[in-house]
Amino acid sequence: MDLNSDLGESFGAWAMGDDATMLEIVTSANVACGFHAGDPNGILTTLRAAAERGVQVGAHVGYRDLAGFGRRNMDVASADLTAEVIYQIGALQGLARAAGTKVSYVKPHGALYNTIAHDMRQAEAVIAALGAVDPSLTLMVLAGSPLEQRARQAGLSVVAEAFADRAYDDGGQLVSRKLPGAVLHDADVVAQRMLRFVREGVIRSINGRDVRVDAQSICVHGDSPGAVEMARQIRALFLREGVSLAAFGAGGAA
Repeated sequence: MDLNSDLGESFGAWAMGDDATMLEIVTSANVACGFHAGDPNGILTTLRAAAERGVQVGAHVGYRDLAGFGRRNMDVASADLTAEVIYQIGALQGLARAAGTKVSYVKPHGALYNTIAHDMRQAEAVIAALGAVDPSLTLMVLAGSPLEQRARQAGLSVVAEAFADRAYDDGGQLVSRKLPGAVLHDADVVAQRMLRFVREGVIRSINGRDVRVDAQSICVHGDSPGAVEMARQIRALFLREGVSLAAFGAGGAA
């Protein structure tokens, strides 16, 4: 199983997350591209640390929304969205090359991620961006979303993900962050929940129902309180229980 986290999100004097420690735990890093978070020097530092630790790198593209951390819904014209995703991927590719690594996949961030899971107009714009830059890039998507099938139909390699620190509704969708209980904080509960997901393919919904989720990667948000401890406990529990950790597409386990 792949374990990923959103990194490179600090901006100037504003520190976000503990990238150095998280990179000792995860197998894939979704690195900000400067639109929702991140500045060039900070992003480059995170990329160098990922390269040193052999952590796979993805472009964490988002809406141009620094003030809202990319979590505000936006109605962006298709041509603009395609160009902006191309721009972000290209920027990260250049920084990654300088850091001695490469961009292997793309994971949209925040509101963009949730919007394109169901809004096919914006989804097509993001798919077009990957096709224009590098069709071999894998697209990371919300497990079970319409985008998953559409991206495959477009010829993209797709990896579906589950969220360790987010609540699900009875339909297998993420509970809105505006609602109480949407974000989980108990590291032990989160780890046990993810172990059950790996073994049984289900996640308990916010209403207590088992929801089936088919995913190849688990995300722990780097900006969540206690994110490092959650990721650390997931990794430790998996290794104790014989669940191997490896970046998707990689042959070895960590």
